[in-house]
Amino acid sequence: MQKLVNDISIWIKEKLVETGKKGLLVGLSGGLDSTITAFLCKKASGPNKVLGLTMPCHSEPAVLEDTKIAVEFLQIPTQHIDLSTIYDTFLSILPDGNKISHSNLKVRLRMTTLYYLANKLDYLVVGTGNKSEYCAGYFTKYGDGASDIMPLADIYKTELIKLAKYIHMPQRIISKPPSADLWEGQTDEGELGITYKELDAMLKNLEEKKKPANTPQKKLVEKLSQKSMHKRLSPPIFKKKI
Repeated sequence: MQKLVNDISIWIKEKLVETGKKGLLVGLSGGLDSTITAFLCKKASGPNKVLGLTMPCHSEPAVLEDTKIAVEFLQIPTQHIDLSTIYDTFLSILPDGNKISHSNLKVRLRMTTLYYLANKLDYLVVGTGNKSEYCAGYFTKYGDGASDIMPLADIYKTELIKLAKYIHMPQRIISKPPSADLWEGQTDEGELGITYKELDAMLKNLEEKKKPANTPQKKLVEKLSQKSMHKRLSPPIFKKKI
């Protein structure tokens, strides 16, 4: 695990140097992935060049407490911006939507806020998504899927749980059900329809070109991957004929 910590930290530092930016900005949700990301950024650049940003938006009290615990663990400079009011104002001028459009608006407001602050500070926005989410398309296009660098996007969720234990992350953050904090009681696995353990096992089989049994889980993972392919690609560009 130490090699993984070192390798990712060195990579982050290299990207910071390559881009000439002054520091690293991470959105903190109180979850495992964002906490690990901020931890690695701190190791890469030192605490004075990394900033955590908490952005609750009608968040549950438990989420706010988890975020507080993460900040105490990380010991990095942190800013707090509550997006609840701007979210409500935005919805008041938009046509009626549904649970998905409302949820994605929350995520895109958070990314807009991150880039506003990153532009002001001349920082890199560091994505917190993992490989499991990326392959299954479990992220919001131009929301949490938007960032300047993605340190964890080649690391499966089950691997990150082991990494969290290795760096002695608070147990409350490790053991809580992963959630994007989109609505009350929302969980990642509930939305995906499969556990991360099952998802990672299936993704690894597919990556290694093994032929797992044609189970409902296999069909679900293939469907999630195919349906979300557009999220992982740049927008198609029409090429005019000469």
